[in-house]
Amino acid sequence: MVEFLFIVGFTIALLATGISFLGILAAMAVGFIVMALAGMIGLVFKMLPWIILAAVIVWLLKGRDRTAIQARDYCYKRSRRYHRARRY
Repeated sequence: MVEFLFIVGFTIALLATGISFLGILAAMAVGFIVMALAGMIGLVFKMLPWIILAAVIVWLLKGRDRTAIQARDYCYKRSRRYHRARRY
């Protein structure tokens, strides 16, 4: 909402100073892009604690995945058996 109010105020200020219509359209486009990017960055900072919390939960639950651990151990044991058999 603040971004929209900025664009409206910016347009009115440009109209009051006598800028050409093409200049006003270009300034509005640039102002819209800048304010949209600023709004997105603000949203990321607002959501940052939740993003970090989700990453920590995934990291903690990832360590409890038994199938991945069993697959890793199985491959490791097969590899050791293969190298032991090929030694002689």
